[in-house]
This record gives sequence, structure tokens and C-alpha cells, in this order.
Amino acid sequence: MNENLNPSRERLTKSETDYEKALRPSAFDSFAGQNQIKENLKIFVRAAKERGEPLDHVLLHGPPGLGKTTLSYIIANELGVNVKMTSGPVID
Repeated sequence: MNENLNPSRERLTKSETDYEKALRPSAFDSFAGQNQIKENLKIFVRAAKERGEPLDHVLLHGPPGLGKTTLSYIIANELGVNVKMTSGPVID
């Protein structure tokens, strides 16, 4: 398997991983800005939980620095699942 599609967390020490996790908010309420998007995502997550089904596809797009990655981690945290990251150029 291509190493870039499944990056190993083993390269980071436990303290590095803990520090990395502490940098990002873990709940919608602690995420600053993007209020309309947060409200929509809260509704999507709550509906998925109430139905007992996984959340359908979510595509976050925009320029760097808007919180797309952080929001994806918050969604995963709210649903109690893991996140697998990749990028378009890696897939090609």
C-alpha cells in the first residue's frame, strides 16, 4: 500500500501526538467562527446519531486556514469515529 495513503502515527512520539491533538478544538462549541457552517454540521451530526446511521458524505472545501481539517476532526469526535486523511494529488 502507498505509504502516503495510510500514514503511520508511529513516526510521532506519544507526547507529539498528544500535543498535536491539544492544538485543535474537539467540539463545535470550542471552534471559533464559521457559525452558519457549524450549525449546519451540528444538525447533520445530530440527525445521523438519531437515525443510528453513519453521516453521509461531507465535502469541506476552501482556501487554507478556514478550519476544514479541524471541522473534520470535530465531526469525527462527535460521532466517535476516526478520520483518514488524504489529498487529491496523492490519489493521482
